[in-house]
Amino acid sequence: MEMFKRPVSGCITIIAATFALFAAHAAQAERFELGASAQNADAVIGCLYPMTGRSATYGRDSISGIKIALQDLEAEAKSGLDVPNLRVIADDPRSKASYAVRLAQDFITNDNAKFFCGIVSSGVAHAVSDLAKNEKIIMVGTDHASSRLSIEAGHDYYFRVTNDSWTSMAAGARYLRDLQKETGWKRLAFVGPDYDYGHVSWTDLQLALDELGVEYETVGDLWPKLYEPDYSIYINALQSAKADVVVTALWGGDFIAFIKQAASTRFFETTRLANFDTGANYDVMMALGDQPYPGLILSARHHNNWPETGRNKRFVKQFHDMTGRYPTYAAEGAYTGIIAIARAIEKAGGVDDDRALITALEGLQLALPEDPPGFASYIDPETHQIVQAQAVGTVVHNEDFPPSKLMVGNWAIYDAEDLKPSKEMVKRRRDAVAGGSEAVPPPTP
Repeated sequence: MEMFKRPVSGCITIIAATFALFAAHAAQAERFELGASAQNADAVIGCLYPMTGRSATYGRDSISGIKIALQDLEAEAKSGLDVPNLRVIADDPRSKASYAVRLAQDFITNDNAKFFCGIVSSGVAHAVSDLAKNEKIIMVGTDHASSRLSIEAGHDYYFRVTNDSWTSMAAGARYLRDLQKETGWKRLAFVGPDYDYGHVSWTDLQLALDELGVEYETVGDLWPKLYEPDYSIYINALQSAKADVVVTALWGGDFIAFIKQAASTRFFETTRLANFDTGANYDVMMALGDQPYPGLILSARHHNNWPETGRNKRFVKQFHDMTGRYPTYAAEGAYTGIIAIARAIEKAGGVDDDRALITALEGLQLALPEDPPGFASYIDPETHQIVQAQAVGTVVHNEDFPPSKLMVGNWAIYDAEDLKPSKEMVKRRRDAVAGGSEAVPPPTP
């Protein structure tokens, strides 16, 4: 392949926006430029990550994950492998869909971007995905998780390389099935953020429980706004409903705030709280202090202490060496996004043929830090959603990743193939949209 002759020399330079640009364009105050120069790049990737507010940690960790990916690609180039020169531009969409679309449009117009990546909010991701479809720009999602993006709203130009809400809830449903055999729990409640990700997570969980034949009683579903400061009325409602298990899709600072406020009541004396998608993130582990609240059931899209493979240990060490701290799952997601784009370009032989790039991504295998031994993640050609295993567990004392004194352990591991939505499920949900419904309604237990 002739087009990747140029080495990835000096690609790990972070060029913050110049002060002049900062002054002239306040909207680009959070812009980062990484990797190859505009003149030497084989492809430009425009990424959107939060740099402010409760989710800013995810943005900062994503940037570090991208830097690790570029380091790995640079090492491959120095060893003689033919890898593409990538230029990555990142900016903060401020959790606003219209602003994110404007930034993404600027990536195309001003930066000649060939790919989009990132985005934490599913609501923002829907808007940018629509732009990607209209402008024929390949979008590689690395954080947001609404399964609607890959099922109901899926299109040729959209791919996602981190667990979605279906994968996490399918694993959660299996954990709850097994827990019910041990404890006999019956009363289930749900609390999630009042936007697409929260609602589709609840639908996914109910559909997954229904597929497994789990019998239960729904005693409440509650919808606080994103970044809600006071959860007391929701905690009181859950306690009054006498739920045996509460599943939540609250994430980041919202989930931490909910736990802290619930811990000031008798909530954890009577109720198990489960977060199958984001709950075991490292920022949550740190925030728990040295208190392994009883009844917490957690998972996340990447764990620093699972799997105990050389690849995962190396990634965690690279991140720690670079930043002096341990990563949230966002870092591994962003790392995966850049590696996936590089491998697709290599496989397609360049960036000029959209169809060849899409074909390269469909079915693409990636051996990732979060993969257990003997398995490599791959992108499902039908949904464009990455297929990955999931580990769910409970909180235990573990001081191997300071300053956290807790991590998740007592793992239950769920096979990646078992967590894929069935072809019948995908067809039913897509047919529902084609028939005028937004989504398949959840079953009534």
